[in-house]
Amino acid sequence: MPTKRLPSSANLDHLKNQAKDLLRDFRAQKLSAYQRIREFHPKFTNLADTIIVKHSFGLVDAQLTIAREYGYTNWVRLRVVVAQLDGSDVSLNHNERIDDVFFRQALDFMDEGNASELIKHLALNPQLVSQHVLFEGDNYFTKPTLIEFVAENPIRQGKLPANIIEISTIVLEAGAKDNIVALESTLMLVASGRIVRESGFQDSLIDLLCQYGVDPQIGLSAALSEGEFGAAQRLLNLGAILDVTAAAALNRIDDVQVLLGNASQDEIQLSLAWSAMHGWHEVVALLLRSGANPNCYNPPGGHSHCTALHSASIAGHIDTVKALVEAGARFDIGDIHHNATAVEWAAHSKNQAIVDYLESVVRS
Repeated sequence: MPTKRLPSSANLDHLKNQAKDLLRDFRAQKLSAYQRIREFHPKFTNLADTIIVKHSFGLVDAQLTIAREYGYTNWVRLRVVVAQLDGSDVSLNHNERIDDVFFRQALDFMDEGNASELIKHLALNPQLVSQHVLFEGDNYFTKPTLIEFVAENPIRQGKLPANIIEISTIVLEAGAKDNIVALESTLMLVASGRIVRESGFQDSLIDLLCQYGVDPQIGLSAALSEGEFGAAQRLLNLGAILDVTAAAALNRIDDVQVLLGNASQDEIQLSLAWSAMHGWHEVVALLLRSGANPNCYNPPGGHSHCTALHSASIAGHIDTVKALVEAGARFDIGDIHHNATAVEWAAHSKNQAIVDYLESVVRS
């Protein structure tokens, strides 16, 4: 059948709804859906209805079908064309940036929690577990393998399937267990992820990855930098070592005092960054007395685009702000991205008490 003409007023949300409608029609066993799929989805070319109905067909398949109905190679290309037509800057989510239909199908099965289809798909395409996909425009998750998607970090769907441990084990046993670098990356993503915690799987995924040989120490910094204290404690229970930076981030002031004796200046500065970020003002004061510099940018891993005063101000930690100011923290240092001061960060986050305090100090 001829392709559809994409109108000049094409709307991406409307196209997404078309794909959802097609998926619904497939599940309702509508013959019109089978015909469209047979015509435009390469996996179903020339197959009879009785065969099509036995196949798996997910949202990624529906999107591919819609794209080809309009005469475009894939959904990613269709979205680019729509962006050019309406002048908008379309931001693709990670799933939709993947051109490889087999990788996307595996990811679709993982996101759905479809264990049986995932097992069959990986058996037919064993190369997928070691394959990387390339994402640009960010500073992490730029070249992940399939196992790294189980953390839902960065957020793609906003949820995890109830059988994510089973799904993860399937991918591991299909060959991902042999790639220790990918497993270490996955542990860091799990330990620092919000969705995996809110879904109730953070501890169990940490346990699973460590059972497959990942050193729990690998995930500790990632957890602490994002304030995932439960994950950090789990990693410590599994054998991660408590150093001064971890103690500072966890507000364990007695441990900080003991560990400071052997700490480097870089470790002291990272400790300051994390304790200021999380509002542990007593730890902050101790670090400042021990030589931490309140007027330098945070080191890598500690939100290095800003200072400790920025971090405390935007988070609303007024006691921490006061501790930094009393130690001589400057107000005129701008962040790297916007050249905004700590006062401006506090105002942006509507922490008026901090704005009032900082401005009163400036006036005095």
